[in-house]
Amino acid sequence: MPQVRSIFLSDIHLGTRACQAERLLEFLREYEAENVFLIGDIVDFWSMSRSIHWSPAQNTVVQKLLRRARHGERVMLIPGNHDEALREYLDAAFGDIELAGEHVHELADGRRFLLIHGDEFDQVTRHHRWVALLGDVAYDWLVRCNTILSWFRRRLGIAGYWSLAGYAKRKVKSALQFVLDFEDSVIHSVRQRGLDGVICGHIHCAALREVGGLVYGNCGDWVDSCTAIVEQPDGRLEVIYWSQQKNSVQPPVDNTALAEAAIRVAAAKTNEEEKACVS
Repeated sequence: MPQVRSIFLSDIHLGTRACQAERLLEFLREYEAENVFLIGDIVDFWSMSRSIHWSPAQNTVVQKLLRRARHGERVMLIPGNHDEALREYLDAAFGDIELAGEHVHELADGRRFLLIHGDEFDQVTRHHRWVALLGDVAYDWLVRCNTILSWFRRRLGIAGYWSLAGYAKRKVKSALQFVLDFEDSVIHSVRQRGLDGVICGHIHCAALREVGGLVYGNCGDWVDSCTAIVEQPDGRLEVIYWSQQKNSVQPPVDNTALAEAAIRVAAAKTNEEEKACVS
C-alpha cells in the first residue's frame, strides 16, 4: 500500500447517481496518508434538491473518511458551490473533520500552496446562477448517458474507458476557453498572495503543470475521470488517473474544459444578447 504525505480530492458529488463511489473506495483503500484534503463539491446538495441517490458505497466513503480522521489523519473539507451550505459552518469540526473556506498547505519541500475549490473564479457561477444550474443538469445527463454507453461497450467486449463528457470537452471551443480563463484567474490570485501554487477543483479537469513560474493543480473529479492529486513524502505532486489504469500515475492527457462549462457559457451569452436586444 503506497504511503503518501497528502491526498487531494474534489468533486466527488455524493448523493448523485454519477458519483463513482466504488472506484473512490478502491483508491482510498490503496493509499494511506497523513493529510486528506477534500476540496469542494464533496456532497452535491444542488442535485439532491432534485433527487437523491445515496448508495451503500457512498455511505462507506463517508464512514471511511470519518474513520481516518478518528485514527489520526488530518481530514479537512473545503466546501465548493455544490455543497456551499457547509460554508455557514466554517472553522467548525464534524466528527474530527475540519471545515475551512480555504487553506494554505506547506509541502514537505517547503513550497506553499493555496487549497481552494475555485468557484470563486467562475464568473458564470458567481453572476449567472441559473446558468450554472442549467449546466449542472446538462452535465449530469451526459454522465448518465456515458454510464449506458459504458455498459454497451463492456457487452461488446470493447476494452478501455471512453468518456462522452470528455469527448464533448475536447470538441467545444468555448469550454476550452472557459478552462483557460479559469486557470488564469486562479494563478493571478495565487501570485498576488506570494504563494508557490494552487490545488483546486470545480471544472472537472485534472491538471498539474507550471504556469508562469507557479504550479497549477486541479484534482479533477469522481463522476467521470476519477482523478486525484497526491503529495509524495518528499513534496513531489502527482496526478493519479484511477479510471484509466488502477494505481497508475500518468501525466495530464489534455487541457480541456468541462462540457458543463460550455453549456453555461453559451447560455450566458444568449442571456446577454437578449438583454441587449431589449435595451
